Amino acid sequence: MLRLSLLLVFTLLFSGPCLAGEAENVQLAESMVKAINDRDLDRLDQFVSQNVVRQSAATAGVVVTNLAEFKAFLESDFSAVPNSVMSIDVIFGNQNYVAMRAIYSGTQSGQMGPFPPTGKRFELPFIGILKIDEGKISEIWVEWDNVFALNQLGHLAAPSE
Repeated sequence: MLRLSLLLVFTLLFSGPCLAGEAENVQLAESMVKAINDRDLDRLDQFVSQNVVRQSAATAGVVVTNLAEFKAFLESDFSAVPNSVMSIDVIFGNQNYVAMRAIYSGTQSGQMGPFPPTGKRFELPFIGILKIDEGKISEIWVEWDNVFALNQLGHLAAPSE
């Protein structure tokens, strides 16, 4: 009986509450990724706030402060990497936030900022955090290693020893 009581106490102490909204928020994030992978940007209206803000040091100088700008950003990305796909490895929610680790992969067949097309395929791990307000994604933070991507694409030479 003591063992069962201790197990119950440890379970209650070390497992956070699983709120129904957290599971819905994770599903919302997965739906956004699927809409982007499907190139169905109109479907984003269901999941993303009109006033969404996207922030990323990896795309310094690119400001996204609303859904129209987010869709334009994605269209530009599709031009550079038309076959891009995001695959979620790990995703979880906590209150009104969702965090994920995912892989962005594709072939650079268009201009990517100052970098000309290479025709090379690359895989780029990234981390994303989404804030959910009133049932829609209101803020997006996404980060990745640009040097890793540019090395794969041949835009940067590997460091010599």
